[in-house]
Amino acid sequence: MENNTVKVGLVGFGTIGGGVADILLNKKEEIRRKTGKAIELVKICDKDTASDRGVQIPDGILTDDLSEIINSPLDIVIELIGGLEPARTFVLNFLKAGKDVVTANKALVANHGPELFDEARRLGRTIAFEASVCGGIPILSSIASSLQANTIKSIDAICNGTSNFILSQMEGKGADYDGAVKEAQRLGYAEANPSMDVDGTDAVQKLTIMAQLAFGVKTDWKSIPRTGIDIVKSLDIRFARKLGKRIRLLATAKRVSGGVELKVSPTLVPETSPLAKVCDAFNAVQIIGDFVGPVFYQGLGAGRKPTASAVCSDVIDTALGRTRITFDALNLWGPGRESVPAVDPNQTSETAYLRLKVEDHPGVLAKTTGILGQHGVSISSLLQEADDDSSGANLIILTHEAPSGSLAAAIEEINSSSFVLEKTVKMSVRD
Repeated sequence: MENNTVKVGLVGFGTIGGGVADILLNKKEEIRRKTGKAIELVKICDKDTASDRGVQIPDGILTDDLSEIINSPLDIVIELIGGLEPARTFVLNFLKAGKDVVTANKALVANHGPELFDEARRLGRTIAFEASVCGGIPILSSIASSLQANTIKSIDAICNGTSNFILSQMEGKGADYDGAVKEAQRLGYAEANPSMDVDGTDAVQKLTIMAQLAFGVKTDWKSIPRTGIDIVKSLDIRFARKLGKRIRLLATAKRVSGGVELKVSPTLVPETSPLAKVCDAFNAVQIIGDFVGPVFYQGLGAGRKPTASAVCSDVIDTALGRTRITFDALNLWGPGRESVPAVDPNQTSETAYLRLKVEDHPGVLAKTTGILGQHGVSISSLLQEADDDSSGANLIILTHEAPSGSLAAAIEEINSSSFVLEKTVKMSVRD
């Protein structure tokens, strides 16, 4: 970086890439006035060099030849192609070519963070990744910098806008799950195949990143207990209302005895809580620190403009040297960094919402509650109604706090009983 000029390359010129180019090209003078740096977007690489991205690109910038990125004298390369490969190989090549990297790729960071960060440290380079979690909400920088004086006690995050939009449609519009998914797809909030959003994969990958930042937890995201919103039915929304609750997909990290509890699950939260009021495609994160207490962040978690904003903030921080300070200080996934273990899920405890579809005849309720009692799970409240198709009855059970292992064992026994017509659905409950 010479003469206060920082040269930037962009790989991946889709929706987010178009937004990044718009900011870097059209706000160049504003950024220079604010930072004292001339940040110049000099190369964009994408397989598609013909489609209109809604931003005017100067001649000679756009190419489909990756070698022009690797071999050009760039200071920073932005990776926005997504996925694991070839993104992993590209990033390694950018680092080896002497370039710092900015990425919005949460799957890449969650799966290959240790390898990529070790290589960046070895080569004296940095990786910035604010946009990989919660889009335009500066949650990673808040954890890494603003809250450094605190020991973080817990994180509760609504970090998948697609799931939150679907739940909002079911809650506010009375849509069923399938109808809500179709509306999300129509509006561009959900992909044609929304499985990674609705099954909790996207949220758990983001949780892995936040847990590494906040607690030093090193864990494979696939080992974290994960339940998506694809189990939620309209009757769950209705029963939650009766209980004074709203259902939100929460990614949770909480300090407990022996380490940190991690999980992603649809969760019944009190309707008076800030998390219950987060609707549509918005994201939110609530963090509790030992000194600051609860802090709450809310904003758009995806989309062209919010994500591009976070990407460009990382570019500016890297250009100004702030990323280098944070990167070296945090030593993410590095040797010697304090590491708190993820605890065995069966060794934790929780309050649970259980939905069972059972045969509608005398004695079934007693058998169900008897199994729970045998496993040491006590009941806080119980609701029952005939099923719409008249083939059985729906039982809704709220438990008192119980060991997660005991709950799992009770559910397994209930599901093997002859009177159960569908597998038990379990969600977490917050007071």
